[in-house]
Amino acid sequence: MNKEFTFAVKRTRFDEDYCPSEATRLTTNFANLARGTGRQENLRDTLKMIDNRFNALAHWDNPQSDRYSVAIDIISVEMDINGESAGNGLPLIEILKTSIVDRKTNECIEGIAGNSFSSYVRDYDFSVVLPEHNKDGSDFSLPDSFGDLHGKLFKAFLNSDAYKANFSKLPVICLSVSTSKTYQRTDNQHPVLGVEYVQDDYSLTDEYFRKMGMEVRYFMPANCRAPFAFYFFGDLLNDYTNLELISTISTMDTFQKIYRPEIYNANAEAGKLYRPRLTNRDYSPTRIIYDREERSRLAVQQGKFAQEHFIKPYQATLAQWVANGAL
Repeated sequence: MNKEFTFAVKRTRFDEDYCPSEATRLTTNFANLARGTGRQENLRDTLKMIDNRFNALAHWDNPQSDRYSVAIDIISVEMDINGESAGNGLPLIEILKTSIVDRKTNECIEGIAGNSFSSYVRDYDFSVVLPEHNKDGSDFSLPDSFGDLHGKLFKAFLNSDAYKANFSKLPVICLSVSTSKTYQRTDNQHPVLGVEYVQDDYSLTDEYFRKMGMEVRYFMPANCRAPFAFYFFGDLLNDYTNLELISTISTMDTFQKIYRPEIYNANAEAGKLYRPRLTNRDYSPTRIIYDREERSRLAVQQGKFAQEHFIKPYQATLAQWVANGAL
C-alpha cells in the first residue's frame, strides 16, 4: 500500500446514551435515531428489538429467549494523507462492530465487523458525481471509473495495520435489496441465513461493492419479510459462526424495519418471485421515529463536503494512486 495513506480506527458505543459527535456522518441510521426529544426512547427501543431478534434466532439452549444481548460499537475510520491531518483525519468510513454477551456463561463473544456501511466518498459518488453525469436527462449511464477510488480506499483500509490490529475477520455488510431488481427464491437454505434468493442482474449498489472486492448473496432469514443483500469476502456460509451471523442479522433486520418498513416490516412475506417496493402500503410501522427525508438531504451535503475537503485538495494524488492500480 502507498505509504502516503494511513488509517486510524475510533470506537463509540451505540447504547441508549449515545449522542452523535460533530465528526459523525449524520446520514448514518444510528445518528438519525439519536436526535430529537424522543432520542433515548428511540435508542432503547432499537436495542431491545435487536436483542429480541437475536434471541429468537439463537433459540437453542435459550428456553426463556433472554440468554443473549448484543453490544454495538460504531467504528469511525479516519484517513490521513501525507501526515497533513495532524491527528484530525478525514472521517472516511463508518461501520458497526457487534459483540455478543452470553448471560448464561458471562462470556463476551466477538461478533462481526461491517453490518451497516456509510462513506463520505460513497455520498460523493452517488449524490454529486452521478446526478451531475446524468443531468441532461438522456439515458442513465455511469461515469468512467465510477467507484474506482472508493473501492481502492476500502481495500487499502482492509490491508492496513489499523484494520488488522482491531478486527480478526474480514467484514460482512448487510443492506436492503434493490427496488429495481426482481429476486427469485431457490431451494438452498442455510440454518441461520435462511432461504437463498438469486437475481439475473446486479444492482448499482452490487456493482459498487464489487469494486470494493466484495461478493454478494441474498438470503431471507427465518421470520423476515424480505431477503437481505449480504456483501462479503471469502465464504460467507463457512467463515463465520452462527452467533456471528445472527449478530449481523438481528442488528440490520432491526434497522431495516425502522427505515424501510414498507419492505422489511411488510405484512406479507416475500414470495417465490419478489420485487421490493417502497410504495407498498401494506406494512406495520415501528414506534421508532426515523427521518428518511433528512437522510437523503444530508447525503448531498456530505457528498459536497467530501468533494471540497478531500476530492479537490488531493485530486492529483488520488488520481495517480488509482491509476497505478496496485495496493
